[in-house]
Order: sequence, then structure tokens, then C-alpha cells
Amino acid sequence: MSGTTDIGQDGRSRHLGDAAAQARAVLEIIDRALAEAGFSRADVVRTRMYLTDPADVAAVGDVHGEWFRDIRPASTLVIVAALIDPTIRVEIEADARRG
Repeated sequence: MSGTTDIGQDGRSRHLGDAAAQARAVLEIIDRALAEAGFSRADVVRTRMYLTDPADVAAVGDVHGEWFRDIRPASTLVIVAALIDPTIRVEIEADARRG
């Protein structure tokens, strides 16, 4: 999965100011895309998280940890200067493969 955000029809985040809610929405989108491709969350082997605010690390990390508690994919979290719209605080990528 390439970089995924919670961007709405208007090009802005659907969860303004709430990085944890953005992360949950992104992971739900990723889950749906995985299912459409015949994969599941258990097939995810690596994630990359891009955050615009270091203060969001714990909140997003907690959501990621809950989501992947039993799978534990390799993960990278990077703080970036900005994403495509200033309302977007979180972007997540996921790599999946069949065992």
C-alpha cells in the first residue's frame, strides 16, 4: 500500500487535529484495500508511518500497536516537515506478502 491518509473529498483530513483518529482511519482504509486484493492484516510485514508533529508519536504508536498487536510487522516512524495538506498529520504505508 502506498502512502495512505484520511483525506476527504475536499482534500483535507476527515479528523482535524486528531492524529490518533487519522491513524485509525488510515489503517481501516488499508484493511479494506488488503481485503480487496485478497490479503489480510496478518499478511502485513512492514509499515512506514510519516508524522508531521513529534508530539503525535505516542498516540499514533499506540494505535499502530493496537492494530498490529499480534502481527508485529517491521515498522518505521519518520517525522516529516509536511504532507500534501496541512490538516493531514499522518500518512501510513504497508507492505504485505503471502507466507
